[in-house]
Amino acid sequence: MILQRNNLPNINQISDEMSRVLGDYDATELRRFFVYYQQCQAGAKEFGTKLENLDSEFEMLENHNPIHHMETRMKAPQSLIRKLAKKGYDFSVDAVKHNIFDIAGVRVITNYLDDIKTVEHALTKQSDVTLLKRKDYISHPKPSGYRSLHLVVSVPVFQANGPIEIPVEIQLRTVGMDMWASLEHKLRYKTDVDKHHVEQYASQLKGYSTELNQIETHMQDIFNHLQKS
Repeated sequence: MILQRNNLPNINQISDEMSRVLGDYDATELRRFFVYYQQCQAGAKEFGTKLENLDSEFEMLENHNPIHHMETRMKAPQSLIRKLAKKGYDFSVDAVKHNIFDIAGVRVITNYLDDIKTVEHALTKQSDVTLLKRKDYISHPKPSGYRSLHLVVSVPVFQANGPIEIPVEIQLRTVGMDMWASLEHKLRYKTDVDKHHVEQYASQLKGYSTELNQIETHMQDIFNHLQKS
């Protein structure tokens, strides 16, 4: 099941943001940007379909759905423009294509730890999928305790003038990891929380990340035993 998050561009909002951040800009580049943005959205849909099909196949053959649920999201154009400016790049479609690879994203929430490897392998071995980047924050968690597997993969998106390769960021994590990440994100960005409490809770969450990983490892063992019975 995919829960769609629609971040469709609004031309007036984009124009205001670009004027504030970048000053004068080329209207032709803006049009090219919207075309590429739509192509990235199509790329996310391509991967969403692939993942749904894989999940159905595993349900039929293995009597198990590795995917609990999925969410697709598009980076807000205003956020993308600010990110470009922060990195020191002038606004252009070429700058976006060569430096920003998470315009489109799919978050895949799995039931168990081994499901992450299962989904990654089944997806990346497909002939039309190219793995561009891989960051394993499960084996090597971030200092905060954050765990997830991040992939940047590309897929051909078919347009009127032929196919083009579009990058999409895929985040794979378990239900437990997703719950932890959601709470940590709220702690990090909720600005009205006392700084002392932020430090205290951050320390606790880091410990809980390790405990949660141990619990999920034990649950995986139980599941594996039940599957063999």
